[in-house]
This record gives sequence, C-alpha cells and structure tokens, in this order.
Amino acid sequence: MGWTEDRVATLKKLWLDGLSASQIAKQLGGVTRNAVIGKVHRLGLSGRAAPSQPARQAFKAPRPARPAPTAPAAPRRMVAEPVSNVQLPTPVHRIEEPGSATVLTLGAHMCKWPIGDPSTDNFTFCGRRSGEAGPYCREHAQVAYQQPQSGKKKTGPTELARSLRRYI
Repeated sequence: MGWTEDRVATLKKLWLDGLSASQIAKQLGGVTRNAVIGKVHRLGLSGRAAPSQPARQAFKAPRPARPAPTAPAAPRRMVAEPVSNVQLPTPVHRIEEPGSATVLTLGAHMCKWPIGDPSTDNFTFCGRRSGEAGPYCREHAQVAYQQPQSGKKKTGPTELARSLRRYI
C-alpha cells in the first residue's frame, strides 16, 4: 500500500496526538513501524503536541531514607595498661601422625585439623573429639588460636614519654 493523501493526513494527526510509530502503524494497517518513522522524517514532523505515554505506569518502590550523616568521632585517647607477666603456655609442635578421619568419615563433633598434604592419598583429619568452642580438639585449638604475647610490648612511664616526644 502506498501513502495516499488520506493516509498522510491520518499519520500527521496521530503523530501530533502523541501516538507512537508502532501504534500508528497498527491503526493505518499495511505499513510497518519503520515505514511510519521514515514518512514522519520525510514530512519533517519532529515536534509533538504531547509525548507518547506507555500503556501502563511502571511502579517504582520508594527508596529507603538515608541515615543522617554523623559528626566525626573524637579521637580516642591511648591509655597505658599494666603489663602482666603471665606467660601463656607455648604449644608444642610435633610431627602429626595420620589422623583417624577422612573427608567421608568426618563427623560434626570431630576435630577438623588437617594432617598431611591434601593432594595425596594419605591426607586425613585429626578426628579426636572437638572442643565446645570450635572445630578443633584442645591441642589443635592451642595451635590455631594463639593469644598475642603481651610481654613484647614496652609500656610504662618512660616508654609513654618517649612515644609522646614524637608528637610534640
């Protein structure tokens, strides 16, 4: 079908009413959306009376409110704590013998300390009863969760004065 005077007049009216090119093509029949766009371009109908409206409104959920910015916290003061001379027992590192559990036999309350190289066939886990605080038995927990030694820090009035001299 060609563009007759009646079809061009209908195209101009629908375009100025704000219909989209695909909506106009459906009403005219026998033309495609691209044909409508081409004819509008050739006629110079760039301006519209109203923008085309989507068939249904898209729902946007409201954004949650942002928390109000807070003032920066005041710098904390460093307080020297007394040093206790309590020495923690150092764990004894020994060569591990193959454990009693494999990946397939490892249970919920068994020590999951790996023994050996995971890429070899003789890789096992400790398998002893694990402690209540974690996945390892008491001996392996001492190795895994070592407490920092407080005896290495120098604290006291002379060390405090020395460190303050850097900032004065």
